[in-house]
Amino acid sequence: MGSRLPPGDQKLVQIIDSALADTARRSGEWLVCKLGCTQCCMGAFAINQLDALRLQRGLAELEVTDPARAAQVRERAHASIARFSQDFPGDAKTGILDEGETAEALFEEFANDEPCPVLDPQTGMCDLYAARPLTCRVFGPPVQSEGGLGVCELCYHGASKEEIAACEMTVDPEGIEPALLDELERSTGRRGRTIVAFALGL
Repeated sequence: MGSRLPPGDQKLVQIIDSALADTARRSGEWLVCKLGCTQCCMGAFAINQLDALRLQRGLAELEVTDPARAAQVRERAHASIARFSQDFPGDAKTGILDEGETAEALFEEFANDEPCPVLDPQTGMCDLYAARPLTCRVFGPPVQSEGGLGVCELCYHGASKEEIAACEMTVDPEGIEPALLDELERSTGRRGRTIVAFALGL
């Protein structure tokens, strides 16, 4: 947990947040994401080591500003790990997911109903919103992936395919994230993907 984020991470987050603001402007009322909507906070999802470090730094800051809330986040992370570690498709001691097709298939079926431990169940708010992973920052708007142009199922109702495509969010066009991950691995040895609960609960 003592590793530092590479200096370029702040630039990456700014680029993503700027792209999100632009696509939100183009999307208008089709993008219905709002405070208290927790659709994307359910189910475990993979995060990389930059995301994990960002979350850990955010939790350390929360421990200073609001220790009680930070303790609740940590408690929820520990409870999540206790519930699913036996079925975790990876190393439950390190929290690193296994790689390969079999592991990917197992992860597809893993902890799909598990709430993110950073989600406050009373308020529906993310307790580490400023430190959230990139996956969380880009969920909702149209984003290109291997499966095509994907959007949140709650958004873009009534929009045509062309209208959705016109709102596409370009994620990391300069390829900053892979370079930062390589730099992080070289300098700290941190590699592999994990999930939010392990990033905060180990």
